[in-house]
Amino acid sequence: MTTDVLPEAGAPGAASTPTSGQAATPTSATSDRAARTAWAGIAVMMSTSFVLVLAEFLPPGLLTLMAGTLGVTEGQAGQAVTATAIAGFFTAPTIGLLFPRLDRRTLLSVLTVAAAVSSLLVAISANLWLLLLARLLLGAALGGFWAMSLAVAARLAAPQHLGRALMLVNTGTTVATVAGVPLGAYLGSILDWRFVFAGVAVLTAIVAGALRVVLPPVAPAATTGVTTLVETFRVPGMALGLAGHVLTIIGHFAAFAYIRLAFGEVPGLDAAGIAVMLVVFGVGGVVGNAVIGLVIDKHLRAMRYAVPLLIGTGVVLLAVLPGVAWVVYAAVGAWGFAFGAWLMVVTTWMGRLAPTRMEAGGGLLVAGFQLAITVGAGVGGLLVDSAGIQVALIAAAVSALVGGFLFGSAPEREEAPLDSAR
Repeated sequence: MTTDVLPEAGAPGAASTPTSGQAATPTSATSDRAARTAWAGIAVMMSTSFVLVLAEFLPPGLLTLMAGTLGVTEGQAGQAVTATAIAGFFTAPTIGLLFPRLDRRTLLSVLTVAAAVSSLLVAISANLWLLLLARLLLGAALGGFWAMSLAVAARLAAPQHLGRALMLVNTGTTVATVAGVPLGAYLGSILDWRFVFAGVAVLTAIVAGALRVVLPPVAPAATTGVTTLVETFRVPGMALGLAGHVLTIIGHFAAFAYIRLAFGEVPGLDAAGIAVMLVVFGVGGVVGNAVIGLVIDKHLRAMRYAVPLLIGTGVVLLAVLPGVAWVVYAAVGAWGFAFGAWLMVVTTWMGRLAPTRMEAGGGLLVAGFQLAITVGAGVGGLLVDSAGIQVALIAAAVSALVGGFLFGSAPEREEAPLDSAR
């Protein structure tokens, strides 16, 4: 493992000084990349994304148990997801502004320790308010880590390995996203939910130590000010694409946060059947990430429409045909497949639209994701408590379908370097 600090593009030492008579050239988007890929660092980044996102998505699988212990409704308990997302929404785009000069290895390690503390506090929570405060801490940690992760991974990878490295980091997030609920449901069936969170706290602390030991020092971005964030948002196509991204994820989480209640509408589906259904969703997600990863480079335009369409279709079929077993299994599998592919689709789109602004673009992407979780879980909970799960599912499907149309309609282009006009 090298101990050299990996610089950010545009940082001193990131590009060669032009010799006399040469025209100054824009800083290359790849000038800061490592000569050799730090695979150990990529692996620990993948592990960190897995444990943090796993902690985020445990509550839906433990919702009924948590609500019963704390003496609140299932809709109120579902706000544990909302609290995490609120903090992530504010942290993701501002983490670089708050710590503009801090070594990114140190920053990621501290954020992961904070996530471990959050899960420990959830495990000992005596009431809903303490649990929500603990989840706010997790949201801050998760938003900060996720916003930095793509940019850091890009600097750990040699140019020829960049796609593979980003896919590995995304795999940790994807697996945790689709496996968090079924894993939580399974562990909740054999353990007290508090022990589940305590175990995640220990695992997260171990990963935080691995981050500090394995990851090389990584210099922060040369430009992390508010101006960079605003300019990135103003890239043509960015606002429309982010709006579609947010609506798609609102649709997903308005349904996903209450998926166990949706399965309760399926006749004859007992606890074992629910566990199987969650496994179908999880396996579909892992397969979706792998399959779409193979075709995304050549077929991004089509995938930008097809993936959210599949999310919305799966959700609406679960709402309107809960009595037809094979339709329910197919709908859940398709929904999982599509959501497992979504991160690959949206990050590939971001990489093509703004490849030289990875920290700012990543922050906006994560902020949109967390805003969507906040609204989706919050509105979904209100609909579940007031109108029932079927209405919540139909509203969720509409949001995903509209979001997919907007996202697919957004312009897509290779961004010119920031200094290309010189």
